[in-house]
Amino acid sequence: MSGLGPAAFLLLSWTLVFITPPCTGEGSDCSCNITNSRCDDFGECRCDPGWAGDLCDLCVLMPGCVHGSCLQPWQCSCDPGWAGRFCDKDLSACSRQPCLNGATCQLEDGDVTCLCPDGFTGPSCRRRTGPCSRTRSPCRNGGLCEDADGFAAELTCRCLAGFTGRRCETDVDDCALSPCANGATCLDGANRFSCACPPGFSGRFCTVNLDDCARRPCRHGGRCLDRAGGFHCVCRPGFTGATCQEPAGRHQAAPPGPEGGGNSSLHGDEQLKVTVSERSAAGLSVLQLVLVLVLAGVTVGVVALTAALVLGDRCSGHAPSCTGHAPPADGPDAAEPQKKKLNVEV
Repeated sequence: MSGLGPAAFLLLSWTLVFITPPCTGEGSDCSCNITNSRCDDFGECRCDPGWAGDLCDLCVLMPGCVHGSCLQPWQCSCDPGWAGRFCDKDLSACSRQPCLNGATCQLEDGDVTCLCPDGFTGPSCRRRTGPCSRTRSPCRNGGLCEDADGFAAELTCRCLAGFTGRRCETDVDDCALSPCANGATCLDGANRFSCACPPGFSGRFCTVNLDDCARRPCRHGGRCLDRAGGFHCVCRPGFTGATCQEPAGRHQAAPPGPEGGGNSSLHGDEQLKVTVSERSAAGLSVLQLVLVLVLAGVTVGVVALTAALVLGDRCSGHAPSCTGHAPPADGPDAAEPQKKKLNVEV
């Protein structure tokens, strides 16, 4: 069979298809092509790989074949006017004149190539050789050079976001609008910014207040109150301090210190000394001293007036103690009772 040509082999294959009796399955007959398939027990055709159809007489095209057909499995025989491995190259592409501005169309392996005349460029010779084509693009930071497809006298730069200027050379200050809150530091970047948050805040704009009570800083059962950038402890009776860490009666007064007549108080294991110069800083001001003197004078005046009124009431009866003259006595025995009476009144 190796000596047969392709046409003879194809003719023999079709002859076998038509003269071969159908295979017989159990209970029914089937007309499968015994060369490309077999009949199962139910009389249905089971196609060999590369064949399809109810009778397994249709070959399967090569995957990706666009404009082609097959006589054997996995073939792609191109239709008229098409070329290429997958029959996807249009041989009549140049007839539709894809090249512009007087360019020459060439077809190489089904691919169209335009030979542009002087002064034009591009895949289809649409663009003129303008400022952006004659020189290297002067646009910086990824800017796009534009010259109206070569018809503009001067080029322009279309800048990316975050840059500005004639050649996109200036980085826009993204921190100009102060986007960071709560005293955060704004760090400018290329079309972006970042915020360095102070302690107690987080988030992109430092607007999220961290819960400073989450770590339970208050001791001895104290209640924690969260604040902006800090916390406050409400201590239970008997404790004090920023975190309720100290007993309330720990601070006690000590006797006067030996140096400079100062006072001292114990704070933990350290001795806090208060000297004379420190006490003088806490003395009375001039206004306070004047007020004290005025109040003292008023007090003395009220006491003196009260004493005068009391003594005036006692002397209104002409008592001997007010006049200072004792009545005459008849004898030596009468002088003693008079002295006793005077002593009692005094």
